[in-house]
Amino acid sequence: MTVVVNGEPHVAAGPMSLADAVALLTAAPTGVAAAVNGEVVRRAAWTSTQLSDGDEIEVVTAVQGG
Repeated sequence: MTVVVNGEPHVAAGPMSLADAVALLTAAPTGVAAAVNGEVVRRAAWTSTQLSDGDEIEVVTAVQGG
């Protein structure tokens, strides 16, 4: 299965959840938002949201600074 995470293809040998895809980019416990195929998914549903071949995932991390 291949999914696209922030524009980069990632190949998974087996099932992959949205939480798994987010973990490819960040381990931040807060300040992270994720969407699958343009639909924002609540953090509480990341683990139960199973990805399918060809899904496009966008992960955004809040950055603070001046």
